Amino acid sequence: MFISCDFFSGFRGAPVALTFHPTSHIYHGVVSKCKILHGRYIATPWLSSPHFQTAFLNFFGNPPAFSYRRQLFHASDGGTIALDWLTSSDISRGAFEVNHTISKDDTTPLVVVIPGLTSDSTSSYIKHLAFGLATHGWNVVVSNHRGLGGVSITSDCFYNAGWTEDARVVIDYLHHQYPKAPLFAIGTSIGANILVKYLGEDREKVPVAGAVAICSPWDLLIGDRFICRRLLQKLYDRALTIGLQGYAKLHEPRYSRLANWEGIKKSRSIRDFDNFATCLVGKFETVDTYYRRSTSTPYVLNVSVPLLCISALDDPVCTREAIPWDECRANKNIVLATIKHGGHLAFFEGITGSRLWWVRATDEFIGVLHSSSHMHKKKTEITEQKASIESSIDQGPYVNVREDGMVAAVGSAHAGNKSVEHFTGLGSIQDKTVLATEQTQQQTETKSDVAGSGGEVSGECSSLLRIKCFDVITASKRWLDHLLFRKNGKSVWLLVYIAIITSWPILGSALRIFSSKKKLRKFSAATSHRR
Repeated sequence: MFISCDFFSGFRGAPVALTFHPTSHIYHGVVSKCKILHGRYIATPWLSSPHFQTAFLNFFGNPPAFSYRRQLFHASDGGTIALDWLTSSDISRGAFEVNHTISKDDTTPLVVVIPGLTSDSTSSYIKHLAFGLATHGWNVVVSNHRGLGGVSITSDCFYNAGWTEDARVVIDYLHHQYPKAPLFAIGTSIGANILVKYLGEDREKVPVAGAVAICSPWDLLIGDRFICRRLLQKLYDRALTIGLQGYAKLHEPRYSRLANWEGIKKSRSIRDFDNFATCLVGKFETVDTYYRRSTSTPYVLNVSVPLLCISALDDPVCTREAIPWDECRANKNIVLATIKHGGHLAFFEGITGSRLWWVRATDEFIGVLHSSSHMHKKKTEITEQKASIESSIDQGPYVNVREDGMVAAVGSAHAGNKSVEHFTGLGSIQDKTVLATEQTQQQTETKSDVAGSGGEVSGECSSLLRIKCFDVITASKRWLDHLLFRKNGKSVWLLVYIAIITSWPILGSALRIFSSKKKLRKFSAATSHRR
């Protein structure tokens, strides 16, 4: 177990370890100019363990308040993907203009974000990332996974931990729609696994100028073994399983038809859930087959675009044992940055914990890359569009938002062969826009009406996802809330136990200091008495 030493080392923090090929042009031409990656990460002192970091991100996170504009993307198989936009002009204006769109000839760099499982554009860390990039002049679009972001599942084609087709068609669409805008991609947790796998599958054909992978699980088989190894990991495993069951409950009609619904309800681990849901929906022979085929590590050597990978060595969900050190070192296009502390997708810094270190590092990297001559240029023409924007609001129910509160609206008015996009805020029926913090509250209220809805999840074009190493975000929150308010003594004592073992090094040091001072006073008193 890793405990931050920043509290005892004068807030000196820990240096960032960089792994790269000796002749890497990405390192020498880009990363070598990034001051943040050559500095030290100083964790927020009172977030002294990876569990504190991860829990704080989940419960609080200090996300900025803003609204997205929503665009619904309809894939060729009938699936619906919510694209949530935050542009640099939105930030500079301080307010949104209805019907404001990006010009086809816009040259502002565009960043597409692929969240972790069951995370969406309203997740705290995604809002930190989107706001930080937009503030520095980037146009950002969050590509929510199917069935997330308040959009219902509209086909039998689901996504999972290795499903790259949605990322492929969305990125191709954005490249085709805004051909003059350099396109960058950022993946987080399972989204990072999907991104790296996609980059390795398509190699030089990808229209991406550069990419960043944050806290990737890398090898799902190793992650599966890790998540059930020790007591704390088993707790995460159980929490995430409850989250997956909650997600399945939101989409029960399809899962009860395509998977083993009784098995899903009785699942006690992520592996159980994958056995009864993911493998049946995705037609994988075994759970290990699913993990093996979804793992991104075999594709690392094929990545042909500049790629920065950031991982915390104390990540309680995605183990350091899965990091492909040798593969990253052998590929001249990849630089791997590992930090001693940080938890899962957290990396809080500052006394108040108001910033995420990896967001600043990501912004700096793509900024330096954009101004360099090392951006990747696609070698072939993009394939024919596989999806289109349709002029309608999703007809299915918005299963994880209140019927009387939230509306995800977007249209595509066709004029001849042209598709004219219309954006609106993710707002209420009354005012058409709503702050992201309010949207999150409304989603939470609705999800609480569904048994166990939380966690990280997904499915594939014939597969429901899962892996042991995905984000601890919504699942942990729902699960811990459940524990805190239960009248079950065992659950309360379990939390007390976790708190003690994760904070004992700090408490022990404080007790030793107190004890030493007490002994010193007694000694001084005894000496004075003798005199």
